[in-house]
Amino acid sequence: QVQLVESGGGLAQAGGSLRLSCVASGSIFSINTMGWYRQAPGNQRVLVADIRQGSRTNYADSVKGRFTISRDNAKKTVYLQMNSLKPEDTAVYYCYADTILAGPSLVPSGNLEVWGQGTLVTVSS
Repeated sequence: QVQLVESGGGLAQAGGSLRLSCVASGSIFSINTMGWYRQAPGNQRVLVADIRQGSRTNYADSVKGRFTISRDNAKKTVYLQMNSLKPEDTAVYYCYADTILAGPSLVPSGNLEVWGQGTLVTVSS
């Protein structure tokens, strides 16, 4: 019903930048919170940043001042601009969306939390 597709991962040097994008598609009436999580090898998946529909943002302490999350509601897209990258930012980054589904008459018909497939970010020292 709803799919998230991420792009923009890859290899960067320490101090460099990358920009992740995530597009939502499917029977979506609206999207509440969108966000990015990451999971490094051997670690749990943790929140990097999220953004509510009203553009209120929340960041992990480890990325404050370096990463910026934004969204384009018309495009159902969330972005993560990552600057001043560090080797410890290396992880698989997952997009997340708390969606309100659109029913047959395009009215709200329940909510669904959706995850993307993940995109690998590798930062070399």
